[in-house]
Parts: sequence; C-alpha cells; structure tokens
Amino acid sequence: MVLVAVVSFIDDIKPLSQLPRFVSHVIAVGLVFYELHLFYEPIWLLPIVFVLLIGWVNAFNFMDGINGITVLYALTAIVSFSFLPINKASLPLLITMGLSCFAFGLFNVRKKAKTFAGDVGSISMALFLGYFMIKTIIESGQLGYILFFSVYGIDAIITIINRLFKKENIFQPHRSHLYQYLANEMGYSHILVSFIYAGFQLGINAFIIYMDTKGYLTLFFIGGFLLLLTFIYLLVRKFVTRKLVLRNL
Repeated sequence: MVLVAVVSFIDDIKPLSQLPRFVSHVIAVGLVFYELHLFYEPIWLLPIVFVLLIGWVNAFNFMDGINGITVLYALTAIVSFSFLPINKASLPLLITMGLSCFAFGLFNVRKKAKTFAGDVGSISMALFLGYFMIKTIIESGQLGYILFFSVYGIDAIITIINRLFKKENIFQPHRSHLYQYLANEMGYSHILVSFIYAGFQLGINAFIIYMDTKGYLTLFFIGGFLLLLTFIYLLVRKFVTRKLVLRNL
C-alpha cells in the first residue's frame, strides 16, 4: 500500500507514464500474493487472480467521479468484512480504516466537497479492499463473498464492454458509468446517488452473510443472484440512457 500510495501521490502532483504505475501495481499484487500464500496455490489460479485484482484496482480508481461514492462504497465493504467471524483478528485494522473513511467522508460527502480521494486514496483503498476480499474467500472457502463488490463491479464491467463496442480507450477518464449518468446528466444529487449505491450494496452484503449462515450460498445461488443483479442493472441503465436520448431530441 505504501508503494502504490507513493507512486499515486507523485502521479497526482505530476502525471506519470503508464509504466511506473503499472510496475508499482504488479509489485504490490505480488506482495499481496506472498502475504496470502497464493504462490502455493495451483499455478493456473495465479494469472486469474492477478488479472482480477489489477482490474479491480484500476476500476475502483475510476470510481472517484462524484462526491462521496468512493468513501461510502469503501466504508460499506469494510463494515461488511468486519461482521465476518473469520476477520476477527483483523478487526482493529478494519476499524482503523473505517474510522479513516469516516474522517475523510466529513470533507468529501457533501454537495461541495472540500477534498477528493485522488489516485493516492482510491488506488490504496482498492488494494486494501482487494486484499481483504482474497483473504476472506481463501479463509472461508466461500466464493460468494465476491458479491460484496457486485454493484460497482457490474457497473464497471458493463461500462467497459459498452466502451469497447464504441471503440473508446478504456484507460482514459470518462463519464459513462450509470452513477455518472444519474448525477451528471439526470441531475440527481451526487450524495443521493452515492448513498443509493452504498445502501444497495450494504443490503446485498447483509443478504449474502445471512445466506451463508444458513448454508444456502452455493455456486448455483451465486451465479443466479449475479445474473439477477446484472439483469436489474441493465434494465435501469437502459431506462436512464433512453430517457437521456429522448431529452436530447
């Protein structure tokens, strides 16, 4: 985290090329693998987890588009991780990060934000959350906890696919996420949209924890629930984009 934070902080002050940023991310992911003993796992698993973690870090970095969404979504994940018994030993660290998010939120979750996460905040937080996601899945043996990131994850993946179809550079900043349409084009309050995203994700997380305690969190359920969330997201996105098209006619 220190490594990516330092590189990202420099990048915030004076933009760097892709190479030093990518190298820092690769080293950081390697250290996460070492910490979680992933190098002892089957070799075919490593590139999959590597791509997912690198993708998550970069996708989360693009989230800082409207006031409050990054910190509220991060806080939602931290609270959810804190409720899991397997993370009991890490509770002091999670509480510390949660309090840090709360302190930052006092200046960011407002109509006119006083400060923003920047790359230094969003990338560091993304790595922290990614670490705990992998740790939680490994120690619990439950893949279903990946749904803790489902709301923004689905938004990010669908947005990337949509931009690829439009032949856009997916590594460039954009305003194509659903939450950006809602806040920027539809005119809804940034804070309202951020709370909707965080609140919806918190509700999903509580449901996932409940289903796991009852023993219902099977692969079949995970796949079906993910398809349901994707279907709901596509319906909402189609409704919003159609409304924007009609407004611009």
